[in-house]
Amino acid sequence: MFRTSNQLQDALRMSPQQTPRLAGSQMGSILVDNGRLTVDEMQRILQEQSIGRQRFGDAGIALGLLTPADIDFALSNQFSYPYLIRGQSNVSEEVIAAYDPFSRQVEALRALRSQLVMRWLGVGGKRSTMAITSAERGDGRSFIAANLAVLFSQLGQRTLLIDADMRNPSQHQLFGIENRSGLSSILSGRSGVADVHRIASLVDLSILPSGATPPNPQELLGRAAFPHMLREFSSAFDVILIDTPPDHEYADSQTAAARAGSALVVARKDISHAGAIGNLVDSMKHAGVMVVGAVLNEY
Repeated sequence: MFRTSNQLQDALRMSPQQTPRLAGSQMGSILVDNGRLTVDEMQRILQEQSIGRQRFGDAGIALGLLTPADIDFALSNQFSYPYLIRGQSNVSEEVIAAYDPFSRQVEALRALRSQLVMRWLGVGGKRSTMAITSAERGDGRSFIAANLAVLFSQLGQRTLLIDADMRNPSQHQLFGIENRSGLSSILSGRSGVADVHRIASLVDLSILPSGATPPNPQELLGRAAFPHMLREFSSAFDVILIDTPPDHEYADSQTAAARAGSALVVARKDISHAGAIGNLVDSMKHAGVMVVGAVLNEY
């Protein structure tokens, strides 16, 4: 049986997670703690800072002990905006919002997040659940879903990403977690909230993988257990994103979108077919789904 809201919240609190640093943490201490400076090097920078009346970062760069990337890393920790270092996490580097928060690609994704905050999040009865859909495979739907989930979590929103592509799942690979059980287990009544993975290195982000591949994905999504699960999760999370299979191959995405009530359509530049996208949007609108918008993925 699926657990109650109180049990869900208790289990999430008990999950391992990274404790965010206070905004007032000293930049030098952050860099020392993360192996980017030695204690002796920090002392040298502090001495230079006091002599030249410079900021710590500027003094460190002048001495050749720090790089701009080090400064960005320390500032992100000071302001509770953590990101990952390549080679030090199981999270795939395809999740660029977790590794390159200051890049042009992520800035474009951040602009998308801003549009979603204005047009969808909290609109019309406090919406918080949205399906990420696409007409065809290869449109970049899972890429967009994963990076949006990270960006919402960086905004301070308690975020859950559900992998509802039970045919060709990918979120467990993107976030480096196990996929022995997950959504399929919950919908078949064989498991519960224990299948939600808290991503310890990314504050406020949790993933529900697809779980073992079932013979009846669409029927599982059509069961009453799915909307019941979403209602239970909505009490513990501010944002719930659902990654779905491509609509051209399966009807799962429309079922998931109807349960979510809202959908974002992803298309890839020079790859997606306009007719297929139009059919997807029309069918979802006829099903009463709020189509928040469409994203042209160039990556």
